[in-house]
Amino acid sequence: MFQTSVNDRDPFKIEFTPQGPTLNDSPFEWDLVRLSDRTFHIIRNNQSYTAELISLETDAKAVTLKINQALYRVQLKDRFDLLLEQMGMSSAAGSKVNDIKAPMPGLIVGVSVEPGTTVQKGDIVVILEAMKMENAIKAPGDATVRTIRVGKGDRVEKNQVLIEFE
Repeated sequence: MFQTSVNDRDPFKIEFTPQGPTLNDSPFEWDLVRLSDRTFHIIRNNQSYTAELISLETDAKAVTLKINQALYRVQLKDRFDLLLEQMGMSSAAGSKVNDIKAPMPGLIVGVSVEPGTTVQKGDIVVILEAMKMENAIKAPGDATVRTIRVGKGDRVEKNQVLIEFE
């Protein structure tokens, strides 16, 4: 079971069952066709939609989609995230930000900070191209950049340290 919200509105429940996905315990029927690595065609309730993946934030468990020219930020919480919330904790609460690691192998296409830069949670610090998609790597918390270990054009491996914080 997952809980998701779109553009920070009221959350809803998604489950994947052998019979297909459900949305708030009701069957969710759609026809989805992949057009490219980032673009999909969807038919739901006899209406056609074109969806494009704009960004993927693996740490935040969020994606930004453009559907028929409108932008939607979809935030996903799994059962562990929900349990931590019930216990009054968040998965990032109380943790000091030491570094940012590459979530997947890829090519660095942009670095938007330099040593000494103060960043806030959610600030984009690196753009990583992987599988023909540009992924905005964001600061997981408030911190000051100590060292940048990559530059534009560098190839990186999964879990390679990209930026260190003070």
